[in-house]
Amino acid sequence: MVALDPSAPFAAAVRRLLPQATVVVDHWHLVRLANQMVTEVRQRVARDQLGRRGRKADQAWAHRRLLLAAGDRLSDRGLDRLEEVFRRDDPTDEIGAAWGVKERLRQLLAETDPDRIRHRMWVFYDAAATADTPETTRLARTIETWLPQIAAFLRLRITNARTEGGNRVIKQIKRAGCGYRNQANYERRIILHVAAKSAA
Repeated sequence: MVALDPSAPFAAAVRRLLPQATVVVDHWHLVRLANQMVTEVRQRVARDQLGRRGRKADQAWAHRRLLLAAGDRLSDRGLDRLEEVFRRDDPTDEIGAAWGVKERLRQLLAETDPDRIRHRMWVFYDAAATADTPETTRLARTIETWLPQIAAFLRLRITNARTEGGNRVIKQIKRAGCGYRNQANYERRIILHVAAKSAA
């Protein structure tokens, strides 16, 4: 089994080199795509409505991270703020619809029961069709394209989270030594960075 992000070149390489392997799309990357879709809708609505990018005074921009949070983990206060964002900065209901599509995808990816999975899949596609924006349609097409690999994830629950986490740590450590031309100084800077992190 190979877990990867929805990348056609990666999938093609796996199929060529490991033809017997089951390819699984990691759910984190799908949620990331959904969050990116919400961001694109928010930015487009701001441009259409205000003729400019979002600013701190705009609720949708000020609470842009709130739009990407998991809906089932929001407090009552967070939900109230989210409703305020939709009320003030979403006259066409496009941001709210995009947020709803994102949440339906999260619910689908969290499901384990086969019957519930089929129902959640229908609800997701219905929400994307109802939203009827270029961004939500593109996300729905991506999910449809990778449906066999997503179904494999829902069945097997395989993830590459540990590898992704390791890669992130390596990048952070390398960034700490950025700018050092002398190899010995570069290594010392990284060792000091790791020691400081471990001691904290």
